[in-house]
Amino acid sequence: MLGLNRTSTSEFILLGFSAFSPQLLPVFFLLFLLMYLFTLLGNLLITATIGSERSLHTPMYLLLSALSVSEVLYTVAIIPRMLADLLSARRSIGLLACASQMFFSFTFGFTHSFLLTLMGYDRYVAICHPLRYNVLTSSWGCACLVGWSWAGGSAVGLVVTTAIFQLTFCGSKEIQHFLCHVPPLLKLACGHNLPAVALGVGLVCITALLGCFLLVLLSYAFTVAAILKIPSAEGRHKAFSTCASHLIVVIVHYGFASVIYLKPKGTHSQEGNTLMATTYTVLTPFLSPIIFSLRNKELKIALKKTFLRKLNSSGP
Repeated sequence: MLGLNRTSTSEFILLGFSAFSPQLLPVFFLLFLLMYLFTLLGNLLITATIGSERSLHTPMYLLLSALSVSEVLYTVAIIPRMLADLLSARRSIGLLACASQMFFSFTFGFTHSFLLTLMGYDRYVAICHPLRYNVLTSSWGCACLVGWSWAGGSAVGLVVTTAIFQLTFCGSKEIQHFLCHVPPLLKLACGHNLPAVALGVGLVCITALLGCFLLVLLSYAFTVAAILKIPSAEGRHKAFSTCASHLIVVIVHYGFASVIYLKPKGTHSQEGNTLMATTYTVLTPFLSPIIFSLRNKELKIALKKTFLRKLNSSGP
């Protein structure tokens, strides 16, 4: 379906960590493994808590649960392979495995961005139109929007992966990255349609990400303006606290992404590029459950209740 038979390359070599000293690789492996396990545990705990606590069955927490699921799937698509390559002498990946990794990483990554945008809209409605909140953000409508987010992420993943793997790869098989990512794969491709594919893929990705970012900015512009009109300091603080965790996650998400994708070309070594890429693929998912669990009072209380309930049920 992806036109994989059009290429003379049957596998690639991932060179993301090859520039580092072999003595550092076990240290990276242990560090990234611990962060990955914490990411899985934190997001699964948040999802399980929201599912078990009826008081959290609201649109805001439905979106948070969907965000946690997308984060888990995103890390599963990338980090286990990266961990295996850290301890492997030959970091090869088959063509089909490379295409699958690209599809799932783009699908879950863009789904994550779409869900962050919906969470910004949810906070905008809650603060700017509190009396109409239950009408504008019903559970059924929220579930439909979550479904469309997953559909949109899958569409972007399919379009990008199909476009890239319709190309012919010639010459070197070495990918200057620790995963099958678009820019390093484009450097290995050849053919008369390469410029058009590169332009099309870039437009799809930039349009989707920039659109999400601008919608989040717009929603928070209205939200902050509404909060500043609240007469009491206590009311303003309470309103800010309801969207603080989401705003911090948005800043972290787009901040790390901009460092990676908007940096000047040719100004960093391969080691620097690899470490910057790991901030987005490893550190950002690691920070999200920490931010949401520490900044959200209701979720903290629910997590504590769930933990104590499990602890009591496992007792003698």
